[in-house]
Amino acid sequence: MAFTNQTVTYSETSKGFPSFYSFIPEQIKGMNGYLYTFYQGKLWQHNSSTALRNTFYGSTFSSTITSVFNQSPLENKLFKTIGIQSDSAWSATLKSDLQDTGSISYSYFVQKEGEWFAYLRSNPANPISGEFPLRSVQGVGGQTVRTGVGTGVCVLTFDMAVDLGSMINEGDTVYYAIIPNPVTDPYTPIEAGPVSSVNYDAANNINNITINNSATALPATGTEVYILYIKNQIAESNGILGHYGEFTLTNGLVENPNSLAVELFAVDSDVMKSFP
Repeated sequence: MAFTNQTVTYSETSKGFPSFYSFIPEQIKGMNGYLYTFYQGKLWQHNSSTALRNTFYGSTFSSTITSVFNQSPLENKLFKTIGIQSDSAWSATLKSDLQDTGSISYSYFVQKEGEWFAYLRSNPANPISGEFPLRSVQGVGGQTVRTGVGTGVCVLTFDMAVDLGSMINEGDTVYYAIIPNPVTDPYTPIEAGPVSSVNYDAANNINNITINNSATALPATGTEVYILYIKNQIAESNGILGHYGEFTLTNGLVENPNSLAVELFAVDSDVMKSFP
């Protein structure tokens, strides 16, 4: 278990510990409605400014709030949106028991009827931890012919035309899995790179896919692999799948460059039951 250093305060009046702080002073004392601390031999008066917030001992920090959406805990749900009733936009992350973290930059929020609103976007950086079982993942087919393997641009040409309509687009990510021998060996999908273009034949079937090859190069021509792709998770906005959603809101210098006072009243999410 990871521990974070904090300061816990004790109140003689309430005979208990009413609060804790993320900064670590040398001495601390509440007096006449103000909080005083000593740090590196200097006396600091807290809650003395109505304008500048989250600044301690000359350094500015972020505010973070973590809580959970947990209605109908036995049902599998899709958390589609996040709404923040606040006088300012916050950045947000959300994770569940089934999927990796989804994130929303504060710049994605728009104000609707007095509420800051945004669609939850999945994190495309680590699909192995939760994206492969989702409907946004599509198989293309077995493939042996590749040109430009290990270079900046690689072209995947299929032996048979593949009919995917217009489902695969520029910006999607291609993965490959070496077809195992024997068949009982597990497939392990590996990222090949983002799609830069798709070539179609006269019947609108895919002839080849061009990708910007990633650091992990595809196997040389002749090795049989299975190609699949994942839709751009930020553009698709599928939401986060899980029984519960744990969200964290952040308001710091990126969201609030002048460290002004920000009020937060409530957080909500549009949720729908998942039917696999």
